[in-house]
Amino acid sequence: QVHLVESGGGLVQAGGSLRLSCAASLRTFSSYTMGWFRQAPGQEREFVAAFAWSNGITDYADSVKGRFTISRDNAKNTVYLQMNSLKPEDTAVYYCAAEFRRRVVVPTEYTYWGQGTQVTVSS
Repeated sequence: QVHLVESGGGLVQAGGSLRLSCAASLRTFSSYTMGWFRQAPGQEREFVAAFAWSNGITDYADSVKGRFTISRDNAKNTVYLQMNSLKPEDTAVYYCAAEFRRRVVVPTEYTYWGQGTQVTVSS
């Protein structure tokens, strides 16, 4: 059974930083594209960032480009999301997701999901 466990969320002031982690119990972690998504109350889940499985290509939503950085450590089966210059509109539950050998950014294209971690940015 696959488990994705996010951590690192919390309450931070605008302009601050947080680093999210997602530990995955995937046998061949390096064969998975890892993505971060977020969902604010009353809103649809939206793409934040992804790190492709094969060639190290990263994708970002326009709203986070230049502020967020996705990285991964295949030896630790972990993907990270470094979030800097946080804004109140970044407030949401953040989810990590995994998809086998496909570079995808649409939530419905991901097979495995974590339970999410809350990020709250105060103004």
